[in-house]
Amino acid sequence: MSLSSRSTDPVSRRRMPAEYIHDLPKEQDTQAGHTQGLIHDSLCEGQQMNSVDSHTLSPHHSLCPVVCTSKCTSAHTYPSHHVCDDSWEELQNKRTIRAENEVEANKLVNNYRFGFRKWKSHVTERPFEGRSEVVKELYSDLKVIKPHTGHFISCGNIAYVFLLGWWVSLAYLLVGVFMFITIIGVPYGKLCWKLSCYFLWPFGKPIQEIGNTVSRCCDRAPDCECTTQEVEDGSPILLPSPTELPVAARPDRPQRTPYWHRFSTYVWLLLGYPLLLVVHSLACILSWILVFTIPVAKMNARTLRVILLLAPEDVSVSTCSGKKRHGGETRALLCCYHATNWYYYKYTIDGINVFAVNLLPLVIIAIVTGYIDKENQYVSSDVKFAIAIGSIIPLSYYIGMGIASISAQSNFAVGAVVNATFGSITELTFYITALLRAHREANPCLQEVVKAALTGTLLGCILFIPGICMIIGGLRHSEQRFSSRCTGVSSALLFISVGGVFAPTLFSKAYGNLVCDSCTNSTGGSNKSNSSGQFVCHNCQYDLNNSTLFHSHVEPLVYTVSALLPAAYIIGLLFTLKTHSHIYDIHVEDGQATGHHGAVVHWSRWRSLLILIMATVLMSVCADLATEHIQPILNQPNISQYFIGVVVLAMVPEIPEIVNGIQFALQNNISLSLEVGSCIAVQVCMLQIPVLVLFNVFYDVGFVLVFSDLHLWASIFSVILVNYIFMDGKSDYFQGTALVVVYLILLALYYFAPSPTGC
Repeated sequence: MSLSSRSTDPVSRRRMPAEYIHDLPKEQDTQAGHTQGLIHDSLCEGQQMNSVDSHTLSPHHSLCPVVCTSKCTSAHTYPSHHVCDDSWEELQNKRTIRAENEVEANKLVNNYRFGFRKWKSHVTERPFEGRSEVVKELYSDLKVIKPHTGHFISCGNIAYVFLLGWWVSLAYLLVGVFMFITIIGVPYGKLCWKLSCYFLWPFGKPIQEIGNTVSRCCDRAPDCECTTQEVEDGSPILLPSPTELPVAARPDRPQRTPYWHRFSTYVWLLLGYPLLLVVHSLACILSWILVFTIPVAKMNARTLRVILLLAPEDVSVSTCSGKKRHGGETRALLCCYHATNWYYYKYTIDGINVFAVNLLPLVIIAIVTGYIDKENQYVSSDVKFAIAIGSIIPLSYYIGMGIASISAQSNFAVGAVVNATFGSITELTFYITALLRAHREANPCLQEVVKAALTGTLLGCILFIPGICMIIGGLRHSEQRFSSRCTGVSSALLFISVGGVFAPTLFSKAYGNLVCDSCTNSTGGSNKSNSSGQFVCHNCQYDLNNSTLFHSHVEPLVYTVSALLPAAYIIGLLFTLKTHSHIYDIHVEDGQATGHHGAVVHWSRWRSLLILIMATVLMSVCADLATEHIQPILNQPNISQYFIGVVVLAMVPEIPEIVNGIQFALQNNISLSLEVGSCIAVQVCMLQIPVLVLFNVFYDVGFVLVFSDLHLWASIFSVILVNYIFMDGKSDYFQGTALVVVYLILLALYYFAPSPTGC
């Protein structure tokens, strides 16, 4: 399907941000990473070709005839340089998106409609046959013997020996000695000694289950070498080879005592297996938590489930890394080649990222330590706060995954309701919980912390997320381009957002009374002894207790702004999705969307809704624990409370979004990286803050939309800077460095700033 054609299929006319095509797996689009960088060169190279020659371009330059030729042939002249720039902009706004099915296409569309969900993930099962060999290797169960010509000495394998291998091997050695002492467990003792050598360096050495003929040979002639000639393995790497298939039993084989009818089996299960169960379980848990060592976890788990439950005479342990096998009479049980694989960050379980799975126990630990150890006898408040904050990360992932799954399987109305209800639930849950606790305990410091967290989220999404994405993307792709017109829409919304949120603050500073705790004149006298001369005042702030000013002027302004900001957000959605959707004109490629019925969804609508509700409830519990144990952190004399709110409480929930942006930047899709930060910043100002104001209307917790001077000027300066950076439609690592450095300077200001008055 050419980029200039328009499909009549309703799925193919789905609109998305112009650069979403790069959000593709590498195995599906081998040129996705080069397209954006080569477009401009391809267009300009069209100056050297006529319309006939343009059809003989190489595949890398096949995009040029689509745009340049139509502009050149009408005038019978070659396009000028500025025409190529215009053509590049036009091509940027017309891309073809690939989606495996209609459900994934709906998810991609909803991502832009309502903001990017936590962590990029598929809501449907992807065909395993179409995945790359690297991805297939991640899901291998380590029971296939593969041809391997390289060496096995690597940093990961050596680290395995020093971290896990030596004590697993020692455990087998001790269990083997113990089984020899029992006399009846001698066969298991021999097996343990073999496995002791094996687990010290298991790489490239297979463990096999001996088949019928070999077992009979060993029974009749114990001194013979039960090996056959080397069999070449021509089977695919990840598919079972013919030698792995079980062989039917022969009638002339000598009868053996069944495995479960032996006394030695129960001696082994009672005396030897339990100790190895503890050792392998511990090694499995440690290697699984590290993620990149999941192959070691699989190796330990398979040993427990399969190898140690077989008769010892049926297990053949190789002592060298060779290719020789018992031809036709064995079945591979275990064969591991590497202890680490750096691609395991992509590993998913039922559609759930492995990091979200590993962090989920933090939720249980936070609840148990928070509600059982009330007196902090075993765990301090600092640790409880850290665990509660860390538990927000996996819960935000599950909330985002639930929202994406429901929206992708529903129509626009249902998706809008779900996103409006749960889209910002992670941040709002923490903010509302903190405001409620501040109201109950009459602690104004928590209100200032909430305002600092709102400002910190705004600064991080405006400066840090685009900056770090520009740095990483620029180091890999030199210079990256994005549509300045698309970014201009987000920039306009940012100006409206910041202007509306800080309008009550500017108003109070213009018309409010400045009240100070104490003032002294320049001669050292008190304010009562001398009423003339210059005074030095301390702890000054604008008086919001003035009922006339606040209730008659500031409060109505706050309500007006809180009503206008969501209206502006809705108008922005109508602009991008309805009236000016051509700015983000993108089509689903013909033949890619196979329909809803052909997709196997990870989570059904009901399952997604149940998980969404449970994650929301757990989020409120963890937020309550975090606010309960935050006070010792706030009482630290060397750290400003502003800094804690701006950094810890603001950026921890946004870690998944930072991961999103970095992934897009590495795929040479900087536009989506910039949209990630812009979407969050706009939602903070236009949705989250109005919700907090509305909550305060129904339940007065004392939340006033008036910020400190530092919040005001830092936010305004950041918006101006980022709009200046985005003007030219190009990005590199230097521009990203400028944004990150400014963000760090602002963090330094917050770190050394005095805590709010009364805190």
